[in-house]
Amino acid sequence: MAFALKIFDQTNAGQREPSVTLQLASERINARELLRQRVKSEVEKFNSTQSEVFQGLVQPTKTERVLNGFRLSKHRKLDWEKQFAAAVSAFDNGQIYLLIDDRQLESLDEEFGISTTTEVIFLKLVPLAGG
Repeated sequence: MAFALKIFDQTNAGQREPSVTLQLASERINARELLRQRVKSEVEKFNSTQSEVFQGLVQPTKTERVLNGFRLSKHRKLDWEKQFAAAVSAFDNGQIYLLIDDRQLESLDEEFGISTTTEVIFLKLVPLAGG
């Protein structure tokens, strides 16, 4: 039985948007595997299109931040493993928080259960513009 898990992204300004829905094989998963599946799904979706804008959790190298993602100067295939490594680093450095049903996970090794009401939020801390 597959479990559909809808994931949301939220910024420190409070803006929340749906990110991706993952089909999971088990009702238990650890945070690292959830992160891996999420990043891999985003990169595979991007690589299958001709879009110049990547809508993903972490910014790929040689891109600029735009309103709805990250613009590549020209379309290229992204490496999901590099994106995953960047996402793990962002989590470890406190740039991304993972909330499961309003509980912050402290470690990517934490395991949690999934139900039809499970809410998953990746809180992305973005730099504030000053001026």
